[in-house]
Amino acid sequence: MSYEKNTDNIHIVSQQLLLTPQAIKQRLGLTQAAQDTVLQGRRTLQAILDRHDPRLFIVVGPCSVHDTDAALDYARRLKTLADEIQDSIILIMRVYFEKPRTTTGWKGLINDPFLDDSFEIEEGLQEARRLLLTIAELGLPTATEALDPISVQYLSDLIAWYAIGARTTESQTHREMASGLSAPVGFKNGTDGSLDVAINALLSVSSPHSFLGIDPQGCCAITRTTGNPYGHVVLRGGGGKPNYDSVTIKLCEQQLAAKQLLPNIMVDCSHGNSNKDPALQTLVLQDCVHQILEGNRSIIGMMLESNLGWGNQKIPDDRSQLQYGVSITDACIDWETTVTALREAHTTLKPVIDARRNSTS
Repeated sequence: MSYEKNTDNIHIVSQQLLLTPQAIKQRLGLTQAAQDTVLQGRRTLQAILDRHDPRLFIVVGPCSVHDTDAALDYARRLKTLADEIQDSIILIMRVYFEKPRTTTGWKGLINDPFLDDSFEIEEGLQEARRLLLTIAELGLPTATEALDPISVQYLSDLIAWYAIGARTTESQTHREMASGLSAPVGFKNGTDGSLDVAINALLSVSSPHSFLGIDPQGCCAITRTTGNPYGHVVLRGGGGKPNYDSVTIKLCEQQLAAKQLLPNIMVDCSHGNSNKDPALQTLVLQDCVHQILEGNRSIIGMMLESNLGWGNQKIPDDRSQLQYGVSITDACIDWETTVTALREAHTTLKPVIDARRNSTS
């Protein structure tokens, strides 16, 4: 009787060795200026979450980065705006390199930097790191989604804030990974709008974990963590409904209190909260600002999907026909709308922030 000898990797076409995290970090090392930006960004966010800093933080930027030149153009503009409104709002640039797909589609700059299904992942990792390093050297902290547990090792020293997305908040792998991240991390509510998965994630991430991971040399390693004390919930809507209104915010506060968690709530102005209509994002922002004016203390941050140009576009067969600064994933508000919305929020919030600062001084 004969048996099939090969029982392993029968659907694997090929495997290619990847440069280790340490090797890529040696090629694109952390400069003193970049390190200072990252550390200061993390300290500021931690102070906000600890209620030692009365300011809000807003994560703002493209839905995903596909053109690093356009992203750097955006970053330079955002740095100028960040300096202008820093008395009331801390701006963190959204620099997302990986996109979770419901079925198939472009998976982000790291996986497919040339937008052609060539999946030159090693090049994508270096391109992503090079961009983060340049933005940090400008003095602008960055945020990204922690999606792939392996790619985190290549970029984590350059990130000031992480998101765990709605599709992965319930994942044990991502909760364990987040427990070891060096930066604050926001957990989005489930795609159905449920808060339970995010709140359970906060309980999990604050605890120590042991799990399989990779070390800086790229070797498989048993990873042991202390737990991350700076997890918080991100309301992004879901189940066909928004969840940024004052009633939902109050219910979220109550659910957090019931689990003895700090009432730190971030609102994602896009996704379900805007019904994926970029024009509604600024209205969500205005509503949250109004809640703060009315005395809300639990909203500590917000997120906007913003780019140089309005809307989005499909990837054309001829890549030279891509519109500069326009998203190839979710639709974004444009730069002019972003500046107007954030300046208005700053002007409105500054008296409130000043009053909070004076009351604790």
